[in-house]
Amino acid sequence: MIKIFAICLLASIPIVNALLGVIGRTQSVTVTGRLICNGQPASGVLVKMYEDGTIYDSKMGSTKTGPDGTFRVSGSQTKIRTIDPKVNIYHKCNYSGLCSRKTSISVPKSAVQSGRNANQNYDIGTINLANKFKGDTTDCIH
Repeated sequence: MIKIFAICLLASIPIVNALLGVIGRTQSVTVTGRLICNGQPASGVLVKMYEDGTIYDSKMGSTKTGPDGTFRVSGSQTKIRTIDPKVNIYHKCNYSGLCSRKTSISVPKSAVQSGRNANQNYDIGTINLANKFKGDTTDCIH
């Protein structure tokens, strides 16, 4: 009985998510910034934006930094509640392992705007990836 309940519960997650996406409101956010490594621009660094979900994270957008280390990533989602965006940065600055270091930066809810396209950018400023950040992890599949 418990197994059947668990299976039904897991199977209903996509359905509930789809319904909430239909009856919610479209929200968007754009994040900009500059990444450096030991004082030099960190070019070609993968930056992804996610909606930090309770059960799983939903990708909202991705980009790579330019030659000067700058990036701009945008995304939108339709939800009943205010989205909870975060930016994940996957890099190899001062890291020689096979995988990448992952630094996550929470985006404040005040940066979230109504509509499909954000009119204002949330600038995270310049981040030196040589620093260690609370919550840094290693990520091989991104």
